[in-house]
Amino acid sequence: MSRFYVSAPLGIGAELDLPDDAFRHWVQVLRARVGDTAQLFDGSGDEFEAQLLAIGKRSAQVRIGARIAVDRESPLRLSLAQAVSKGDRMDYTLQKAVELGVSEIQPLLTERTVVKVDAERWEKKLEHWRGVIVSACEQSGRTRLPTLHPVLKLDSWLAQPPAHELRLTLAPTAQSALRDLPKVSSACLLVGPEGGLSEAEIALAQRSGWAAVKLGPRVLRTETAGVAAMSAMQALWGDLG
Repeated sequence: MSRFYVSAPLGIGAELDLPDDAFRHWVQVLRARVGDTAQLFDGSGDEFEAQLLAIGKRSAQVRIGARIAVDRESPLRLSLAQAVSKGDRMDYTLQKAVELGVSEIQPLLTERTVVKVDAERWEKKLEHWRGVIVSACEQSGRTRLPTLHPVLKLDSWLAQPPAHELRLTLAPTAQSALRDLPKVSSACLLVGPEGGLSEAEIALAQRSGWAAVKLGPRVLRTETAGVAAMSAMQALWGDLG
């Protein structure tokens, strides 16, 4: 059954207009008809049945039905601090992070970040990334939207008070591996850009309380490293075991 995100709070018996993206996908692409049903979620953890009441040229109305009791969120509160990468690489990382249960995403600017845009373009990128996150939630069955934070410089972000039980950064020269660490209930993963974090940035992270770990003997691309590490963390401490 099709699933769609609605930003407005949902409640049994409510009638509302479908968001534009949901209208285009469900009505125009999938050619839904009056009486067809889908599942809607508002990002707060609830999921509801919805039935099409009316279809216009550019809009459609639905009635909210029964609440569906589901719990697809990971017991591991996992955050990703990802240095911004180019184009599809960043989209891929965000999409897979959502599928793997990430709860927060912090885009970062680092010494080797190759994406250079002005403030207005950053807002457009954030809006695009929010769309990637919503689509990944719709596809993966998640009922809570991960928080996407504004873009920050790495040093400014590292200066913030710690909010996780375990803070990790990936470094090929590190001596420890994920399997060497104790089980935790919350963790944040810092991943560098194309070219990786500089030695100075890794040192700064370690002085700020971040532990360096390695994933193995091979060098992984930025869009692979975070996905591989999050998969391993969910297998060790989350719900992929």
